[in-house]
Amino acid sequence: QVQLVESGGGLVQAGGSLRLSCAASGVTFSSYAVSWIRQAPGKEREYVARIASSGMNTYYANSVKGRFTISRENAKNTVYLQMNSLKPEDTAVYYCAARQGLSSPSIGDYTYWGQGTQVTVSS
Repeated sequence: QVQLVESGGGLVQAGGSLRLSCAASGVTFSSYAVSWIRQAPGKEREYVARIASSGMNTYYANSVKGRFTISRENAKNTVYLQMNSLKPEDTAVYYCAARQGLSSPSIGDYTYWGQGTQVTVSS
């Protein structure tokens, strides 16, 4: 069974940076595509970024392109989300989610989810 645990969230001022981590256990992580998804208070979940199982392909939502970078270290069973130039509108709970096979921008395509980590950006 795949277990995902996010960490690295916190409170940061606008313009600051955070790096989120998603650690996987119970699986050969290199077989799984991973996506970061966020949910702001009172809003629906929103796709942020995704990375192929190999790490060769990455994709971003327009709202974070140029500011966020997704990467992975399969030897450590970990996926990262480097977030720079943070804005108050980035405030949300951030989840990592995984699926076997190709990555997908559709949130519903992901089978395994972490518990989420809170990111709060103050103005």
